[in-house]
Amino acid sequence: MGFATSSARTLQMSNGTPSSEEIFIVDDDVGVRESLSLVFSLHGYQVLGLSDGASLLAAARQRIPACIILDVHMPGRSGLDILKELNADAYGAPILIISGQGDIAMAVDSIKNGALDFIEKPFDAQGVLGRVRGAIDAWQRRRESANSSSVRKARFPGRDLLTQREVDVLDQIASGASSKEAGRQLGISFRTVEVHRSRIMEKLGAKNAVDLARIVFSEGHGH
Repeated sequence: MGFATSSARTLQMSNGTPSSEEIFIVDDDVGVRESLSLVFSLHGYQVLGLSDGASLLAAARQRIPACIILDVHMPGRSGLDILKELNADAYGAPILIISGQGDIAMAVDSIKNGALDFIEKPFDAQGVLGRVRGAIDAWQRRRESANSSSVRKARFPGRDLLTQREVDVLDQIASGASSKEAGRQLGISFRTVEVHRSRIMEKLGAKNAVDLARIVFSEGHGH
């Protein structure tokens, strides 16, 4: 794929809003890039295929796509390194990490460093399409509900320790959603919700869900 085609350039938004049409696929395996690119292109997306992290950093700083699919094992800097350099937790688009079955620990580290979720190899390209669509839809809901979330507005002990993704999960937990329902709303897997839940409980010193709700809605008065 061309690195910066004119059609891709037209998708850049001056206000920093992600394009609703462009997907970045970053993998040094040309077969993976081509199979995913074909599926997304057939479903109306613009696709930018990249083979290394340096190219991704250059493109991601130029414009914000609708979603980034990033292999955890990259030449030079790893996917984890790229997440840190992009400040992925604050980046304006969801990032999905591609991970082999032996890379679960690294995948969890990726979640901690701002990846929205991870996709395990071997994967089905159509399945990845569904995951990406879910992530993009959830990202849009997140943007639309940002100003109405009671958790995002609340100030409570430990609030500054939480990442943006953890705040999203906490918002779902505080509303009474199960991990499965939270995953559907946020476009992430049950397993990823559980990773976030565990870290939230640890950071806030909560023993259970009831204790967590007390901490969150104490407005700083009861921890």
